[in-house]
Amino acid sequence: MAKANPEPRLTKKAYDARVADVRADLVHMQVQLKNAPFPVLVVVAGVGAAGKGDVVNVLNAWLDPRGVETFAFQEPTDEERERPAMWRFWRCLPPHGRIAIYAGGWHTEALREDPRSPRDLTEFDTALRRIARFEDQLTADGVLIVKIWLQLTKDDQRARLHELEADERTAWRITAEDWKSHRDYDRLSRLADTMRRATQRPGAPWHVINAADPRARNLEVADKILTRFRAHYRTHKTVAPIAKPRRTAPLRAAGLRRLLALPLDQHVGSGGYEEKRDKWLGKLNRIVRTANQARRSIVWVFEGWDAAGKGGAIRRLTDAIDARDSRVIPISKPTDEEKAHHYLWRFWRHVPRAGMATIYDRSWYGRVLVERLEGFAREVEWRRAFSEMNEFERELVEHGVIVIKFWLHISKEEQLRRFRNREDTDYKRHKINDEDWRNRRKWAAYETAVGDMIALTQTRFAPWHLIPANNKRHARLEIIKTSCQMIEAALAAKK
Repeated sequence: MAKANPEPRLTKKAYDARVADVRADLVHMQVQLKNAPFPVLVVVAGVGAAGKGDVVNVLNAWLDPRGVETFAFQEPTDEERERPAMWRFWRCLPPHGRIAIYAGGWHTEALREDPRSPRDLTEFDTALRRIARFEDQLTADGVLIVKIWLQLTKDDQRARLHELEADERTAWRITAEDWKSHRDYDRLSRLADTMRRATQRPGAPWHVINAADPRARNLEVADKILTRFRAHYRTHKTVAPIAKPRRTAPLRAAGLRRLLALPLDQHVGSGGYEEKRDKWLGKLNRIVRTANQARRSIVWVFEGWDAAGKGGAIRRLTDAIDARDSRVIPISKPTDEEKAHHYLWRFWRHVPRAGMATIYDRSWYGRVLVERLEGFAREVEWRRAFSEMNEFERELVEHGVIVIKFWLHISKEEQLRRFRNREDTDYKRHKINDEDWRNRRKWAAYETAVGDMIALTQTRFAPWHLIPANNKRHARLEIIKTSCQMIEAALAAKK
């Protein structure tokens, strides 16, 4: 059967006539985007020699450079390998109103592993599910993701490689690895098909573009971006005001029952306390150093009632850890920069590298506590956050991070006593403010929210440890002992 004649290529004159309009449309898009409550992520991927770099360069030439950033991901650096795979992608997400162009992005990273063995293919499938969940989280938050796949037939790829190799200005771009990939075209195409099917998301579909004609390719890429943006902007250009939070019954009663069943009458007197504390701190010091040598990082999460003793407990932990190997991240209300990103962005940025420790004084769980009850998050957002936070912790643990989560629980009467003590003590007065008293008036609502948090984010890989904290000495000993046990168990499980 005779081959069909190739489609005629776009002439330079016809191309130039359209470019001026396309550039104007793209810059107008950026003007509209500037005040929009979402960013735009453009992922440019495709087969070898399809012109990914050329497309990225063209987009940068057509767009206003003040509103766009470009990221090209090569082999992970040592710093990146020492953190979960998605860390380097989370940290370079753009804020609202800006565009990020990714040359390859997270998809190319998965394909670069070139899986062949059954074990490799299993890891490849896991990576694709992780990517799909990442994109789902972003699109649910309103992010616009435009994914471009530049496609060439095997014959077109061969012709392009020869063309580039024959020109002394571009010959340097063609390597033996490019020809090796060409010979393996059919298998790599099947792998790419698998990747695109697995990451074809409702809010982030793939746009496959024929790259045989570079001019037509460039215009079609710009057209896809503009078309997707216009549709997205119509529905996302403004954000409706958050409705006043309504009272909700417990989503899972088991969490509240577990919380209320805690025995708060635990008591540890001053006699012998320091000896016990120093004994456990010594063990914690040794086991944290062992984790450091094994290149296992540790993440502590401290949540609890106002005045429950989180700060004092954290100070005792840091007494046992080399300050060069740990960081304490105090979490307060998000900054404007943090509000312009997905709420998990500010926590991903602080994930420790291998062998290091990060202590979060309050954490991502604010999404389902204060943001839920004070009306800073919509109901659909905080309900969705339970699964998002579980996924975040799953990725940490799968990478080898040891996650230890504490809720410090005190009675309402004990909190009142501590509040009054703070007001009456000069050097403690800075710890108490009107917001603490306002939160206290919502004690029952917070109890419900805490119960839901415990029930819906209690996982095998990152369980909650509920600490009776009416007695501070008891709470501190329990936290130190539990930390030792969790780290020891995690290290033993990896052997």
